[in-house]
Amino acid sequence: MNPLLGKLHPYPFERLRALSAEIRPNPAYPPISLGIGEPRHPTPALVEDALREGLKRLSIYPPTAGEPRLRQACADWLQRRYGLALDPDTQVLPVLGTREALFALAQTVVDPSRPGATVISPNPFYQIYEGAALLAGAQTAFANSDPARNFAADWAAIDAATWARTQLVYVCSPGNPTGAVMPQSEWQLLFGLQDRYGFVIASDECYSEIYFRDTPPLGALQAARAAGRDSFPGLVVLTSLSKRSNVPGLRSGFVAGDAALLKSFLLYRTYHGSAMSPMVQHASVAAWGDEAHVVDNRAQYRAKFAAVTPVLAEVLDVRLPDAGFYLWAGVPSLAGSGAPGDDIDFALQLLAQYNVAVLPGSLLARNAHGLNPGAGRIRMALVAETAPCLQAAQRIAEFTLAYRPRTLA
Repeated sequence: MNPLLGKLHPYPFERLRALSAEIRPNPAYPPISLGIGEPRHPTPALVEDALREGLKRLSIYPPTAGEPRLRQACADWLQRRYGLALDPDTQVLPVLGTREALFALAQTVVDPSRPGATVISPNPFYQIYEGAALLAGAQTAFANSDPARNFAADWAAIDAATWARTQLVYVCSPGNPTGAVMPQSEWQLLFGLQDRYGFVIASDECYSEIYFRDTPPLGALQAARAAGRDSFPGLVVLTSLSKRSNVPGLRSGFVAGDAALLKSFLLYRTYHGSAMSPMVQHASVAAWGDEAHVVDNRAQYRAKFAAVTPVLAEVLDVRLPDAGFYLWAGVPSLAGSGAPGDDIDFALQLLAQYNVAVLPGSLLARNAHGLNPGAGRIRMALVAETAPCLQAAQRIAEFTLAYRPRTLA
């Protein structure tokens, strides 16, 4: 067996299942899960219709590079959304959702023969970043989120020796789980480091279309253009239809940016067997070409967060994020301790007493720079309809008012 498999950490939900295996939730409350970030708003009818139309296309092998009309649909969306004109033949590549592409990109980029090959990601982070790095033969390093800076990743805290070994940096903006959006100033800092040390930047932007301000989140390619980097050297963005269009089961997205990097990525994917089904391509063209359902989806999230956030803000350290569909909340700590609250204890007691599942923040992060930046916080995915999310918030508020850390016993 590949010895690198032994380096993988258990997935956060696997760890939570093990921790909660002996818990028998209070049967007086129907279960509500705010744990998994799986969009549950209705799938747009136009996507379902296009899928049915695409069934007649199953008799052909799809090209790994995607059909020209799909690449053009993706390029057209980039033009409308960010004002960027990319070549659909060389700067856009359809992928089977961002998850597999984020993993495969590291296998393309990382050269494990170079001493100390390193991949940097935010912390807390989407676990695929770490797994991709480890299975590519690299070591990992982390930029902790900084509560004083709206939970943005603190790139400046990483030392020069680590940057010198770095081959790939994962960025997540809007962030999972924090909801933070990187401003132009942070991109300028990262671009300057890239110019000095020569690493690739992969920007995960799958939450870009769910936001709560008047101005849409800044994208990496948009930031690069503003910084005068017209050819996007060493930079790619990854996005998908899963959150934007409520189709996580479609497994459809695209990567865009540096043409030279995408040429190598396409070569890897050709051997990896990553061609998108013709019917999925047909449905994806329809989804990327329509914004009405996206506007409606965003309005649903805005109304939901407006209803839920004030209820939780009465009892927890939480506020409306920049974007995404998570609330990143601080839990109560032992009075006078000065330490973060026990997010795992909070989550397990909440599940047992009120049958509400949330994800402990410490399971989404690693100890780095002397701390676990997810400790003392929980992630709540507001993906269901407003009524169950609001009911969950009311239960959490009631629970929190009576909550006592186990260390008080």
